[in-house]
Amino acid sequence: MSSFSFDISHRDGRARRGRLTLPHGVVETPAFMPVGTRGAVKAALNDSLEALGAEIILGNTYHLHLRPGDDLIARRGGLHRFMGWDRPILTDSGGYQVFSLARMCRITDDGARFQSHLDGTEYMLTPEKAADIQAQLGSDIAMVLDECPPWPADEAAVRGAVARSALWAARARARYLSIKDTGVESVLATNPGQAQFGIVQGGTFQQLRMTSAEMTIAVGFEGYAIGGLSVGEPPEAMYETLDGTVERLPDAQPRYLMGVGMPDDLVEAVWRGVDMFDCVLPTRNARNGQLFVKRGLINIKNARYAEDDRPIDPDCACPVCRRYSRAYLRHLFTAGEMASAALNTLHNLHFYLDTMRRIREAIVFGTFGSFRQDFLQTFSRTLIKD
Repeated sequence: MSSFSFDISHRDGRARRGRLTLPHGVVETPAFMPVGTRGAVKAALNDSLEALGAEIILGNTYHLHLRPGDDLIARRGGLHRFMGWDRPILTDSGGYQVFSLARMCRITDDGARFQSHLDGTEYMLTPEKAADIQAQLGSDIAMVLDECPPWPADEAAVRGAVARSALWAARARARYLSIKDTGVESVLATNPGQAQFGIVQGGTFQQLRMTSAEMTIAVGFEGYAIGGLSVGEPPEAMYETLDGTVERLPDAQPRYLMGVGMPDDLVEAVWRGVDMFDCVLPTRNARNGQLFVKRGLINIKNARYAEDDRPIDPDCACPVCRRYSRAYLRHLFTAGEMASAALNTLHNLHFYLDTMRRIREAIVFGTFGSFRQDFLQTFSRTLIKD
């Protein structure tokens, strides 16, 4: 029996406020998922994530399959138990990592044959194998294997990726349903309520996006993701693509924009009807000393902060801003202290999660249009001198 449901409680234009119910809890949407690639969000403890209000995190099939192995994780009771996280988890299929990280990757209609970036061992990732791995991990949401072409790619290459992704989606769904119906090898014992999302590809070609959406919806999934964006295309191209894609996805099911993005991208995508997001930016930028504030980004390693006793953001209520100065955080970064990554990550994730909270609140009160306008006028993607 599935414990998956998605209920929309408020609308403000195309923006939606909802509740996604999963086996390990409820996720308030629109939602941002911190990225825990290898079963951990870098430089963040689970207690800290929970205190920040993170309701769902993301794990990576490729990395967890290679190390420590999905078989081992299944024997440990599944990914939730293994990593001590009792809230929902979404796992991606590993396809993007295969195409971007693995050596000598060869893609055919059968799947992707590749060599591990760790030791050169050869693997074959098929739509069925990706479904099996994620079943063993026991995530709440499993993503199908798809082909994500690079940007820019010509229309013929993208058309081929759309066709192959549709073929793989049907095979992944068949395998997923077979596992649920028969309990093959008890691989779903750790989370029998797992849901599966399909992925729409098509680059920035609107007709191909339409074709991909139609073929993916025809297979039938619990939710739908938009892949192949935020891979180098200008923001305006991404927004235009979203305009033509989101409206073709089922209204009553969750919509997930994969790998996006900057805070203003989240606002613009919610404006267009997207419900779920993930991105490495808040954690990666934190480790590089770049901190998000309401006006944009500051580079904490800059010498101007050496004697700055102000918090990162005077208006921020996160534990870091309540306790530490910019001068101290700069010292930690320049001294190479591990606490630097931890504190910077805590602040950046708070910024993202609090932004989503304020978005949800604005949708409820019917003020998201003015929220969006104010946010876009205030936030800058460039480093600021603050």
